[in-house]
Amino acid sequence: MFPQLFFGYCALMIVASGLLAISLRNSVHCVLMVLVLFFHMAGLYLTLNAELLAAVQIIVYAGAILVLYLFVLFLVNLREELHLTAFVPNAWLGRIIATGLAVGLIAVIPAFTPGEKGEWTVEAIRRATHTKALGQEMFTIYLLPFEIAGLILLVALIGGLVLARRDEDACEGEGGGSSSAADCKEARR
Repeated sequence: MFPQLFFGYCALMIVASGLLAISLRNSVHCVLMVLVLFFHMAGLYLTLNAELLAAVQIIVYAGAILVLYLFVLFLVNLREELHLTAFVPNAWLGRIIATGLAVGLIAVIPAFTPGEKGEWTVEAIRRATHTKALGQEMFTIYLLPFEIAGLILLVALIGGLVLARRDEDACEGEGGGSSSAADCKEARR
């Protein structure tokens, strides 16, 4: 009985904190709601006996990614940023569209069928541990997609470094180049 109640609690908190994260006005409060969401997702992983995924969820997402979000929030002055007009002019129209999408998604749920069962049974996972089973699957069957994802992240990292270096090189002259000193000061902020 307790696992079902804990699952329900975690699911309710995930939905509630997700809704609060997109509806609160204060950006720091939104990030804190995402933190609550990450911790409850880790709790869901614990109910599934996936301790490694719970630890990765807390270390990587709640630790690293959320700190990155906070750095971006504190580095970007939101009051001076460009404010765009809303995609949907009326808030109620947006809510009606979101409700329609949610009803459509819920209506499609019965059409989903479970996929093929894998070669890992519950007993085999208990014998080998989750970490070993995950590692064997990731580095044997799914090695190519894993490497492609790593390559995409490497290309994104190099692209970010090139763009950052280009801005720095353009501002080194500060008067002799094509950019003005005011533009370079703005780029440094």
